[in-house]
Amino acid sequence: MIYGNIENPGDMSIYPEAIQRAVRYLKETDLVNKKAGVYELQGKDMYVQVLDLETAPREDKKPEVHRKYIDVQCLVSGRERIGFAVDTGKNKPIGDYNEERDILFYEECHGESEMIMTPGTFAVFFPHIVHRPACNDGGVSKIRKIVIKINKDIL
Repeated sequence: MIYGNIENPGDMSIYPEAIQRAVRYLKETDLVNKKAGVYELQGKDMYVQVLDLETAPREDKKPEVHRKYIDVQCLVSGRERIGFAVDTGKNKPIGDYNEERDILFYEECHGESEMIMTPGTFAVFFPHIVHRPACNDGGVSKIRKIVIKINKDIL
């Protein structure tokens, strides 16, 4: 997992090119005024989701994991808490893996830690990282977030 801020992402040369491209996109794009929706960057291998959401209590959010795509999540506005942990195989799935949506939900997440997302922060969740996005941090918050999906095969 990678955690940073688009205003000062650090030495980007240490990241794979696709992740560098995603962070550059976040830094160079007017994310506040971009219409909510899905935008292709590199066909199905790399695309952007612009989401307007409302956070909810942690217990109302289910941990999720992806198998094919890496998530680069960036908060544009609001305040969000995200839970995360390594997928150790000890988590109990809710239903089956949805290949079309590339998502598997878990009942709970063993060994979960949390991070606070504020405007400009980004986190990169690789396929082995379970995450629980859009949780309240001190109360409900309207958030705008960007999720850039990167097919792990292009790394």
